[in-house]
Amino acid sequence: MVLVVAWQVASATGVLPERLLASPATIAETTWELLRDGTLQEAITVSLGRAATGFVIGAVLGIGLAVLAGLSTVGEYVVDPPMQMLRTVPFYGLIPLLILWFGIGELPKVVLVAFGAAIPLYLNTFAGIRGVDGKLAELAEVQQLGRLALLGHIVLPGALPQTLVGLRQSLGIAWLALIVAEQVNADAGLGFLINDAREFLRTDVIVVGLLVYCVLGLLTDAFVRLIERKALAWRRGFLGQ
Repeated sequence: MVLVVAWQVASATGVLPERLLASPATIAETTWELLRDGTLQEAITVSLGRAATGFVIGAVLGIGLAVLAGLSTVGEYVVDPPMQMLRTVPFYGLIPLLILWFGIGELPKVVLVAFGAAIPLYLNTFAGIRGVDGKLAELAEVQQLGRLALLGHIVLPGALPQTLVGLRQSLGIAWLALIVAEQVNADAGLGFLINDAREFLRTDVIVVGLLVYCVLGLLTDAFVRLIERKALAWRRGFLGQ
């Protein structure tokens, strides 16, 4: 609150010019105007659609590849090295290739989000699978559990805490990937709104778009934390909750 007041005072006295950064009052007024004419809701809907589609694809790929690499030595040798290489590739480095492969429509944007979501989920789920107590596997052999039963009753539940950590990380990175993706020839969404505002030096609209990204990221993170509390209720005693 103190920072916001200082920001407003600096803007009102001219210390912080409007062309560099709009005042909090101007940003609040702009937010209301964008909400009133439906512009902000439309942009949020488009961006949420891209984020959701890319995230689901990335989550399926990340978890699937982690299971394949975690349960098989051959799978690890085939899957893990490429994934370790891909995790070091920056988003902007992929954009030229994605444009060449998929054009400038929606597909490269969804692919970039999927890429951002897949890597953290893969790394954490793989670590979680490899961290499952070996004694549980011995118990599964004694109980004569099949491959699918072993996966469903021991491996995935044992890896769940680590997978949920990866889920939180992947959601955060998915939003970052979306910001990057929507800078590439987007004609709708929050990224388009920010880019269009940049052309007209509308710092108020830019800040509104960035704040919406932040709020969406916080909401999705809170949702995953709620799932984590429900799914890992058995850890409450250990965590002192």
